[in-house]
Amino acid sequence: MLKLLGALVVLGLALACITSWVLDSYDTALHPAVSGGDDGSKGSSPPFPGDELHNIFWFVQVSDIHISRFHDPRRIPDFEKFCTDTVELIKPALVLATGDLTDAKTESKVGSLQHEVEWQAYHNVLKRSRVMERTKWIDIRGNHDAFNIMSLDSVNNYYRKYSANQKIGSFHYVHNTPFGNYSFVCVDATLTPGPKRPYNFFGILNQTQMDLLNTFRTESMTTNQSIWFGHYTTSTIVSPSPGVRDMMRAAVAYLCGHLHTLGGLMPVLHSRHPLGTLELELGDWMDNRRYRVLAFDHDLLSFSDLQFEQWPAALITNPKDAQYLHPGVEPLGRIRRSTHIRILAFSEAPITAVHVSIDGESLGTGRPAGGPLYVLLWDPSLYLAGLHTIKVKVEDSAGRSVVREQHFTLEDGLTPSFGFAQSFILLTDHYILGRALFIFTVLLNVVVLVAFRFLRLPSSKALSSQICISLHLISKMDIFYYSLLLFNLCTALGPWFIGELIDGHGGACFAFGVLIDGHFLEGSRTYVFGVFQLVFFNIPLTSYLCWSLHHRCSGNTLRSHFVRPGRRGRTLAVHLFMLLLLSWQAHSCWSLLRTYGVTAFFLSPVRTWALGLAVVLVYRAWTGPVPLFHDNSKSNSSS
Repeated sequence: MLKLLGALVVLGLALACITSWVLDSYDTALHPAVSGGDDGSKGSSPPFPGDELHNIFWFVQVSDIHISRFHDPRRIPDFEKFCTDTVELIKPALVLATGDLTDAKTESKVGSLQHEVEWQAYHNVLKRSRVMERTKWIDIRGNHDAFNIMSLDSVNNYYRKYSANQKIGSFHYVHNTPFGNYSFVCVDATLTPGPKRPYNFFGILNQTQMDLLNTFRTESMTTNQSIWFGHYTTSTIVSPSPGVRDMMRAAVAYLCGHLHTLGGLMPVLHSRHPLGTLELELGDWMDNRRYRVLAFDHDLLSFSDLQFEQWPAALITNPKDAQYLHPGVEPLGRIRRSTHIRILAFSEAPITAVHVSIDGESLGTGRPAGGPLYVLLWDPSLYLAGLHTIKVKVEDSAGRSVVREQHFTLEDGLTPSFGFAQSFILLTDHYILGRALFIFTVLLNVVVLVAFRFLRLPSSKALSSQICISLHLISKMDIFYYSLLLFNLCTALGPWFIGELIDGHGGACFAFGVLIDGHFLEGSRTYVFGVFQLVFFNIPLTSYLCWSLHHRCSGNTLRSHFVRPGRRGRTLAVHLFMLLLLSWQAHSCWSLLRTYGVTAFFLSPVRTWALGLAVVLVYRAWTGPVPLFHDNSKSNSSS
């Protein structure tokens, strides 16, 4: 009893240490040692936010547009209205379209193919709306824009023909204003070659691309501020050490898309890198019609995520939201020395009032200062300590209103942290986590099989001993042992399938990567699929065979073990579960056929062959010779 209690105490302490380490790793509150404090000389030097339309410009981000020839007929006209009306109303200095411009899927959504008509539709929207004449439109590729493209020179690479930007690879754009220059660095991690889905979800940056980004980082140090943007979140980019997050450490923020709010589970996905850079994932245009308005006001970045056709819209640029401060880069001292609260307000109808309150106390109504800017005199010295709440209500002549509320602070070192779930999704290198889980699961499966091949048979009749006996049975019957061992080793090391990963170009898919016409793409999502394969098929198949052989060893047959009193329901449930797993594997084979063709279907050891192997082993377990044990170390079972 004391040993058990001691073991539980040790386990509890270990779990507490692991939990503390994990929570500390994803603590995104800025600490003085990390942020480096405010830049005193820059923050205390003019100009300071005042009552004029000076030292401010704003821009827009839209992501994951997914122009489709098959789905959502409102998507294209809504996007055209956005380019025509919304952009005209907001009048941004530039627009960043961060990838997945087209859908590039088949009508069934299973396959992937570049449809020229989708690219033509996107191009026609830009032309008809004349949006490129009214603003700088910067559109970049996403993973869907690289589906089924062998090379950048491929005739199917319609991005080079129909996009506004037409630049392949990462690049550095400098936006010039009368009050300074601002860097916009594109991180292009799309795959070349670009396989069909689903092995195109993660982006990859090689060392050459990282060196180019480092050059852009150095160049951006001479500008007022820098924004980095790309399609993939940093958690879905494979990059060499020290990693892409370290590369963008001098940027105020990294803007991206790609995750589509995780199907609505995470409508807000924002976090902060360990070195202070904000990562701001934007919800998709495809289903949610999201876009983002951002502003640099006296070199302080503010933003608001908005819904298409919901007016009015408001963005508080001074004082800045406390959660999104970057003390190491932004001149936060300018907030303390500002004279006016500053708000950008947009609406289809004229703005009639902008009401402002702080900590529940009304300060008055803002007055127009030119364009969409509204200002209101304030005294920052009243709010030097603690965290405060500013609330803005914007009303227009159409009777509509919107309330914008955010926290702000003028106290050094007081920066709220982001949620654990957001930080875990954005700051975890998921390909590393997937690789670790895959290796662990493979080793668990293989080691158990090999270990019980040589262990002695227990004599106890306890439940744990019965489980051990079933593992002994499957490990010491050669047909099951070698079949399962080779199946698991093939899952870990061998090709999952061989076929056309890109139309007209053969290749092979492994857990550790994809090989296409001599080009190797490092494993990323393959590890995730590998874990699913092991957890939802390999391990359950092994467990079911153990259970079946144990029943056979006890003298039961497939028919007789159904009639045991009180066991029929549980027995039926086990068989139905195995039937469900076989159906899932069959569905995987069907998806493989639809996605990669007939060759991949027939040359697939981990999908098609595995399904056949499972059926044979299940049949053999229930119809083969009854397994027998002669002693505690050897099984004299027939194989």
